[in-house]
Amino acid sequence: MKLLYIGILKNEAKPAVELCAERDLSSYSRFTRTSVGEFMSLFSKTVAERTRPGQRQDVEEQSYTFHAYARSEGVAGIIISDHEYPALVAHQLLGKVLDEFLSRFPRSTWANDDVGGGVQFPALKEYTTKYQDPAAADSIMKIQKELDETKIVLHKTIESVLERGEKIDSLVAKSDGLSAQSKMFYTQAKKQNSCCVVM
Repeated sequence: MKLLYIGILKNEAKPAVELCAERDLSSYSRFTRTSVGEFMSLFSKTVAERTRPGQRQDVEEQSYTFHAYARSEGVAGIIISDHEYPALVAHQLLGKVLDEFLSRFPRSTWANDDVGGGVQFPALKEYTTKYQDPAAADSIMKIQKELDETKIVLHKTIESVLERGEKIDSLVAKSDGLSAQSKMFYTQAKKQNSCCVVM
């Protein structure tokens, strides 16, 4: 699971403008990072333009998933991740990022920015780092992971109990067989000993 990009874009008019963004391109070679970053910006703008206010959507492109959330204030948040990254966590993060952005930067600070990059929002870097592991950042996922681990332990315990139960059943069956044989031996011995009485 990898979170590659978080961006806030002004999407009230076309073309969309990238106000601020943070990328984690460490998994790409030094020679391709610029191209990958440009690809992310271009597709983020396209997805932001096609996301209506109040809409949340996920768009898959090659090995990436674009999570988008547009607000009625004229901005959209875009997260780019791999396909394994949970959409629920991505959309929770988008809501949190956009709330924080809009509370810090009133519309007047970014409404006239038609070039992009004019807003410095260092919290994006922190979120990009913190949310690399969605299970650690999201309490619901953390609880789900713990439940899954508990379920695995319970299944192993139940399997071992069943194996023990099978072993006990086979011992009981063997003892029943042994008991029948010992009764037969007793009766045979009694018959044998009845003809010869020892004085």
